[in-house]
Amino acid sequence: MSGPEENVEPAQLAPAAKAELDRAFEDFYRAHLRDVYSYAYYRVGNHHDAEDLTEQAFLQAYRHFDRARRESDGRPLRPWLIRIAHNLASNYYRDRSRRPQTPLDSADPIATRHDTEDVVAGREELRQVMANLEHLSDDRREALIMRFALGMDNREIARALGRSDGATKVLIHRAIKQLQEEMEGAGDDG
Repeated sequence: MSGPEENVEPAQLAPAAKAELDRAFEDFYRAHLRDVYSYAYYRVGNHHDAEDLTEQAFLQAYRHFDRARRESDGRPLRPWLIRIAHNLASNYYRDRSRRPQTPLDSADPIATRHDTEDVVAGREELRQVMANLEHLSDDRREALIMRFALGMDNREIARALGRSDGATKVLIHRAIKQLQEEMEGAGDDG
């Protein structure tokens, strides 16, 4: 019998326990797929690699899901999952640091009709924000992505980044301020 600190592979569980774990993980997957994919996409800037990182994150989460549920004491597992995606994205950058990166050239097509000038302005603004995010330190960029792209609250971000609530609040404030300064500086250059 395994202790509370040990991780039991899902395949090693009794059939009924594995079936319950699989049902719970399926619900967890459906609830958080969009968040993990969005996070990965904002980190890597392309759909193909975002899909790969999302798949890797959920595979890793599945292997440790039973233990994470036991150790969570009823707290949401979303920050734990985003932390997995965060670590995988960091590995992605570390592994590709010697390869040249191509910038994100355009946003996805807009589903509803808009004035062409509005569409162009919106895409340009998104391009500027994405470009200026690259000037932020990793922790500041991560915090802004979690806050605004994923809608995570400060406590969830703190748990995902392994920081205190207060340090996270300061981090987000400084990240926003730096991004605003970057955007204003980019506007002055143009």
